[in-house]
Amino acid sequence: MSSENQEVATTEQAPALSGDTNTPTETTDWKASLSDEIRADKSLENINDIESLAKSYVHAQKLVGTDKIPVPNKHATEDDWNAVYAKLGRPETADGYKFNLPEDQKVDENGLKVFADHAHKLGLLPNQAEGMVKFYNEMQANQLKEQDSTALAGRQKAMDELQSEWGQAYKQKVDQANNVVASVFPPGFMSTNLADGTKLGDHPAVIKAFADLASKMGEDKIVQADGPTYLTPKQIDKEIATLQQPGSAYWDKNHPNHKIAVEEVQALFEQKHAKAEE
Repeated sequence: MSSENQEVATTEQAPALSGDTNTPTETTDWKASLSDEIRADKSLENINDIESLAKSYVHAQKLVGTDKIPVPNKHATEDDWNAVYAKLGRPETADGYKFNLPEDQKVDENGLKVFADHAHKLGLLPNQAEGMVKFYNEMQANQLKEQDSTALAGRQKAMDELQSEWGQAYKQKVDQANNVVASVFPPGFMSTNLADGTKLGDHPAVIKAFADLASKMGEDKIVQADGPTYLTPKQIDKEIATLQQPGSAYWDKNHPNHKIAVEEVQALFEQKHAKAEE
């Protein structure tokens, strides 16, 4: 090989290997070819390469032809908002709302109409209005269930307390109290809910108050209960104490009324411990 060829061979550059990490990478600014005005536009600020620009363009093209709704500003009028509501799907009138509610749910038709008018004024969509009605009805139903549960528990508590105090006279006294209430108050008054969720007519203090009033009215037919008359445990104890006084026939086996006194005391004890009628 001549010296000339050797010189050519030594001056030619070998092709770079694909794995050569020392090869410098040239970074180009894709915005460099744009005019100063376009390059300075804020919309291009976060677009760092051609691919990002292409994605942005494709997304914009997809929006071409779609129905766009301008968001009203703070100076918008009621008509401006009505136009937006109409585009979103609000019915033309309040009558356009349809509420598909379960058949077992009782609905106040007048109240539902008032709600529909207000929903239309607020711009609610049909599914939003229906969702609000369903939510309200479910909430009301849950509240009623809780009230019923509380009332039932209060009624049982009152029954247990009064049965313990009145014994077999329980039903008789409750009937007398109810008769007084019926003669004074309108129907349903005693079903008024108290602050703790119990009914007025289930509160022990209220029942006892009317029962006491009935006893003070004596033989008045208004307060008399049907069925046999019973003594309360306290009244029974008083009767027993009278029969068992020192020197009475109960203690004197030779007294002609001894057997009768013993039987009366025994009957009173049985009555005291007998289960009260509900």
